[in-house]
Order: sequence, then structure tokens, then C-alpha cells
Amino acid sequence: MKPHTLAKPAGEPALQAEPDKEAHPPIRSFTLRRGRFTQAQRRAFDQLLPTFGIPYAAAPLDFARVFDRVAPTVLEIGCGMGETTTAIAQSRPDVDFIGVEVFTAGVGALLKSIAEHQLTNVRIVHHDAVDVVRELIAPESLAGAHVYFPDPWPKKRHHKRRLLQPAFVSVLASRLAPHGYLHCATDWEDYAAQMLDVLGAEPQLANLHTGYAPSSNPLCERSITKFHARGEKLGHGVWDLVFCRR
Repeated sequence: MKPHTLAKPAGEPALQAEPDKEAHPPIRSFTLRRGRFTQAQRRAFDQLLPTFGIPYAAAPLDFARVFDRVAPTVLEIGCGMGETTTAIAQSRPDVDFIGVEVFTAGVGALLKSIAEHQLTNVRIVHHDAVDVVRELIAPESLAGAHVYFPDPWPKKRHHKRRLLQPAFVSVLASRLAPHGYLHCATDWEDYAAQMLDVLGAEPQLANLHTGYAPSSNPLCERSITKFHARGEKLGHGVWDLVFCRR
């Protein structure tokens, strides 16, 4: 695939709409909000999404067709501004990555990074991860899945909005190939405990460690995202969990 550069638009492009709210379940793990969308992110979104984006459709993806090669594929759920996805894709060129992000600024930032680093092993879906996992990902097709610093919904009355609930974890686990891995990370201790309980109760998964994963696990090597850095600044710890498909 040829490297992409971002051309300056002749006029101000229209801001793209967020994903269709009606397509999401009644209880969602995110709240759509309009954040800062820089000119560079906007250009990347408008110009590169047709090339590196995967349109949402209720049909399983053919990864070999998407990436024009056969390689292990890892799902990056909630890739944020793309720092971690970019770093991991650069360090693992033999692996293909599909990022999932609902926020337009994050999609634009990752697309901009894809162009700057000339990455050919990253694609992005601008849609809710729950729908993507259920509809676009075929059973037993993923080499791995990453869920890094999902929204903690810290208030107890909002815990039902947390992404890693038993029903979703069951579907996500079914999309992992045998011995495929699931790596989750959070800087909220009570969410880490919930993750450990939910993942540990899923019969399709096995914990590769006793409790949380040690930092020495190679899968726990992540770039420091703004959410990770903010948590450290607030004095939060970071908890990693690494499970595999039985």
C-alpha cells in the first residue's frame, strides 16, 4: 500500500456525524460528546477513512481481504487517540490490528498517525465495539483482543455501563481463536476487581496468571496513553489482566 499524505482542503470540510445512536443497545458503555477536533484530525478523517476505515455492516469480515494478506489479527477496542495502537503496530509488523473507536477526534488522530508512520497493518472501525464484536468479527478468528483503560464509570449507579460485563465478555471470548489472548488494563482498582471476577467466571477463558498479570509479561508492555498518565498523576495504580481462550 502506498504511503499517504494529507492534502490541505480547499475549503472547510463538514464535520462528520458520530455513529448512529439508534444502532446501539439501550445501555451503552460510552456517552457521545463533542470534543476538540483539530484541523489535522479533520483532514485525516475526511481523506483517509475511505482507505483505512472499515464500514460497519452486519456481516463478518474477511481479514485476508481487508489487509490483502494472511496474518494474525488483533482487535483494539477503544483505541482512543491511537498512541498505543500506533506503537504496537510499529513493533509488530507481522500482526494486523483493527481499532474500534466511537469518537471522531480519536479516529482522526489514529488515521493521521497511520499516514505519518506509513502503517499498512492498521484499520479502524468508527462504531460501537459491542456491535462490531457481535457482527463484524467471526467466531474463533482473532489472535488477540486489547481493552485498554475503558471508561471506568466510577459512580456505583453507572457500573452497569461498564463495557466488560458477562454477556459482552462471553461474545468477545467466542471471537478468539483457541489460545488467542485477551489483555485488559485499567487504572481503577474496583473496575480491575470487577474485570477479574467477570473474566474469571467466563468458561471460555483461562487466566494466564494468579490474579493480575505482572508487568514482566511481554503483553503488558504498552505505551503510556493520556488516560494512563492521568491515572498515575492522580495516584492510581495500573492493573493488567491477561486471559487466553481455552
